[in-house]
Amino acid sequence: MSDHLAYPAYGMSCPGESAIAVRHADGNMSLEMEVISINNMKTDNSSTTVISLRDKVYPFYVDVHYKAYNDVDMIETWSEIRHEEKKFITLNQFSSGYLPVRRGNVWISHLYGSWANEGKVTQERLEPGMKIIKNKDGVRNSHTAHSEIMFSLDGKPSENKGRVIGAALCYSGNYKLKIDTDDSEYHHFYAGINEDNSSYNLRKGEVFKTPELALTYSNEGLSGTSRNFHKWGRKYKIANGDKERKILLNSWEGVYFDITEKGMDQMMCDIASMGGELFVMDDGWFGDKYKRLSDNSSLGDWMVDKVKLPNGINGLVCDAKKNNVKFGIWIEPEMANTTSELYEKHPEWIIKAPEREPVLGRGGTQLVLDLANPMVQDYVVKIVDDIMIDNPEIDYIKWDANMAIMNHGSNYLSKDNQSHMYIEYHRGFEKVCQRIRKSYPNLTIQACASGGGRANYGLMPYFDEFWVSDNTDALQRVYMQWGTSYFFPAIAMASHISATPNHQTFRTIPLKYRIDVAMSGRLGMEIQPKDMTEEDKAQCRLAIQQYKDIRPIVQFGEIYRLISPYDKLGVASLMYVTEEKDKAVFYWWKTEHFYNQHLPRVTMEGLDNNKRYMVKELNRIDNAPLSFENKVFTGSFLMANGLEIPYNHKVDYHKQNDYSSRILYLEEVK
Repeated sequence: MSDHLAYPAYGMSCPGESAIAVRHADGNMSLEMEVISINNMKTDNSSTTVISLRDKVYPFYVDVHYKAYNDVDMIETWSEIRHEEKKFITLNQFSSGYLPVRRGNVWISHLYGSWANEGKVTQERLEPGMKIIKNKDGVRNSHTAHSEIMFSLDGKPSENKGRVIGAALCYSGNYKLKIDTDDSEYHHFYAGINEDNSSYNLRKGEVFKTPELALTYSNEGLSGTSRNFHKWGRKYKIANGDKERKILLNSWEGVYFDITEKGMDQMMCDIASMGGELFVMDDGWFGDKYKRLSDNSSLGDWMVDKVKLPNGINGLVCDAKKNNVKFGIWIEPEMANTTSELYEKHPEWIIKAPEREPVLGRGGTQLVLDLANPMVQDYVVKIVDDIMIDNPEIDYIKWDANMAIMNHGSNYLSKDNQSHMYIEYHRGFEKVCQRIRKSYPNLTIQACASGGGRANYGLMPYFDEFWVSDNTDALQRVYMQWGTSYFFPAIAMASHISATPNHQTFRTIPLKYRIDVAMSGRLGMEIQPKDMTEEDKAQCRLAIQQYKDIRPIVQFGEIYRLISPYDKLGVASLMYVTEEKDKAVFYWWKTEHFYNQHLPRVTMEGLDNNKRYMVKELNRIDNAPLSFENKVFTGSFLMANGLEIPYNHKVDYHKQNDYSSRILYLEEVK
């Protein structure tokens, strides 16, 4: 058994990596920490152990916290750093936590991607050297990589067997995960705020608290680790994680910026007629002096465009009530355009390097507001207050963020503290979120950030869900939602039925397949209903009706991933099972199509061996039922043998296509 420090410090053992590194006021760059106390605090649902450390020479202190939950399999660790030196000290490294992982045949699974291709899974064996997963976007931190990771300790990752450690950094800003495989017997894992260009000048008496690093373990493979994350997420880390999410229609892909009062009313009427519960008006509704006709103006000017909406937001809320649906609205409150009244009044509110011109983003005019500034924080909160106070019946806000921090500089922070910019932005963002949540605890808020740029547990306490990706192509969504499910439950994953050809990939996918993919997350629609045929509307109406029946299972059930699309076996399959194991929903999507194709039969997981389950197909389009429709099977049979799923749909000749998907509903028969 090797000894490891709980929180390795730099300076007295320099060759190794460290969790903390500082420069003292006198220039000394070393730390030598010793334990001065260990305390334990209990609450109804957790026990927190605090290991208090002090430097042997300097009045420098670190409290390392370990919070173990009683009702979910999760430990959160973080550090609180302070000192009593006469002048400020500089923090150069400040990890949230450190974990040694015994070497062997250890693999990691993590997520990467880009805009419209988020949440892709990569798996690799850990080899000697340094592995770094990081983000430096400044605003959005999960497009190109995620701050979550899994360690498979028994070789190549398996979904439902094997020992797995999971880790998730609960932070909305720049992060760095690093794994140092040196000449010892261990992989050394560190996670925390990305210190690049973010050294922090810590004042005497100030406490620097690092974000929580959540750690879990399962001997039931990747899916078992996911179940731990999902249960913890729904219970402790996702806003309103115990409440069912509504089925909605979002206007974006239906009309883009072409917002009109009549058009919104028509879309509300259509989603209501299909059984939907909520309509969300997306971008394009605002602007007075500068009209929001495209993405190059008006951000910051959150006044209703009275030409488009002569009766204002209140008129739309009334229309929603008339149509018996709830109403939601899109905003992007952290941003401005150079073409805006806000920028004309407050050019000092933007993030910009002193003495330099701002680097512009989307539309060639977009800017990021400086949330380190309390005046900007007040302004952002006021945007939400103005909307909600005038229209308290608004049910949903889609909160977007479509630009990275492109140039370093804050007009609010002092010259000596410019390196605090990234950290202070997210401190300000969290303060804004806390104030909004205190005022509107039941408001549903979606985190959209150019799609899936804000899927992290640092901001999910303030958001009910996130937009998985701007890419709504159903086939690509199979892959993206698969990866996202490693760490986030279906209740948080907005998944919409969109038009065909798809607006991002231009792929033509039949409606049945698009529905079946969307129904594996939080179901919604991203389409112009008036362009749909009556047959398509009827198919969506049935799907919405059936989704309402399975919604509790999907949104609160336990996930079992069965066959991964990344295994390139021609099929992907997963299922959700209730905690009582009395109901389940099984999904099967064909991912490629060939003649004389041979796909594996999928065996199920998570059922009770001794229970008997009746099987029903949902969203059926075949002319005849499946051979096992309404038949009863034991859980042991379904988990040992599975069911033989036909590769293609038996439909009329002119309806045949190259896509196939199935959803099966299993219910215990007593």
